[in-house]
Amino acid sequence: MVAQARALAGEHLALLSSRWRHVEGVAASACDIALRIDPEHACEIVAAAWLHDVGYADDLGLTGFHPLDGARFAWDVGLPPLVVSLIAFHTGAEFEARQRGLVAQLNEFSAPPREILDIVTYSDVTTSPDGELVAAEKRIAEILHRYAESDPVHAAVAESAPALLASVARVEARLVASQPK
Repeated sequence: MVAQARALAGEHLALLSSRWRHVEGVAASACDIALRIDPEHACEIVAAAWLHDVGYADDLGLTGFHPLDGARFAWDVGLPPLVVSLIAFHTGAEFEARQRGLVAQLNEFSAPPREILDIVTYSDVTTSPDGELVAAEKRIAEILHRYAESDPVHAAVAESAPALLASVARVEARLVASQPK
């Protein structure tokens, strides 16, 4: 499943070089973290990390809301429901769905368990556009700077920032707790 997700992501995003570097970094982070704190769901988490931004691909972006477009694509290619829901709800997607008037469409998918979603969100929020590790606060500031205040992404990230930082804090606490004593 992970190899399939990576291949699909590469097929649709590799030509978008900055996006591809980001996706590679998110997948690497998710793999490392999932193996340490949630090995039971590692394959689903890493597959979702590879595909979390696939909805940005020109040939897949039907609604302009990449989590929804990516989740629909993942569903159509037969990926497991957990992978699909992780893509649909990653990184505060429910906030942007409200901004875009797409809550009903997002709710076509069931929300994943928070502790699993946190790992995908952590990996996304701590990975720069170039795939490098970055502090979550810096990444949020970068997104807010990149999008105009009138853009739904800006409004959603401004509103969701406390929830995103809470996801990061929960994952960091789980990582500390997983350290051998």
